[in-house]
Amino acid sequence: MNGGNPREELIEHKDAELAKKLEHAPEWQELSLNHLEGRTAGFFCYGDGGGDELDEQGRPEILRHKGYFDPEKEPFDDNHDAYAPLVWQCRYGGVEVPEKLWRYVQFGDGQKYSDNQAEHMATETNVFEKFDKWAEEFAAFVGKKGKVEPGKYRAYGYEPPGHLKEDLKAKWREIKTGVGYPPAGSSPALQEELDLNKDLTLKPKKSEGEKLRES
Repeated sequence: MNGGNPREELIEHKDAELAKKLEHAPEWQELSLNHLEGRTAGFFCYGDGGGDELDEQGRPEILRHKGYFDPEKEPFDDNHDAYAPLVWQCRYGGVEVPEKLWRYVQFGDGQKYSDNQAEHMATETNVFEKFDKWAEEFAAFVGKKGKVEPGKYRAYGYEPPGHLKEDLKAKWREIKTGVGYPPAGSSPALQEELDLNKDLTLKPKKSEGEKLRES
């Protein structure tokens, strides 16, 4: 939701060093326009209050060391903040998320999960009522805002070009990096200089644990 590069030929499809250089170039400001920029997004989040396994202080009863955290400070003062990364990902990309259209509703506090299913949510809570109200407010907001004209770079109808040559170059880069010869100045090269990685491999899909158990 935060846009991308509409001219991938400038970075030979997926050359990380060219992409890094382009992000610092003057033309990046224009190129990084999000095709959804100016649109509106809203978030209606709801959460199950979580079973009847809590003690009087609000800690799970099963915990052996109950003093490791203060339930009064967990997890947020306002649970809707749990969705902040999604909201701000939109906002950084020019997708407008009004504060009043970002909601969180909790239900089922202190109830067993078997007594807190969809049918209970529909008949014993006001979640649906609050959702309907949110939907009406969302529709009213975008109706008042009016139509957002398509941006310069549209996702609809876009047909990506072929890039066999670039894919072969990327594979060669992957092989060289895997045996300890990453491109000079690249992020993998700098990480090797700092001794951050000890995972040179030609089998990146295999976990380090698997490889250690084989050795």
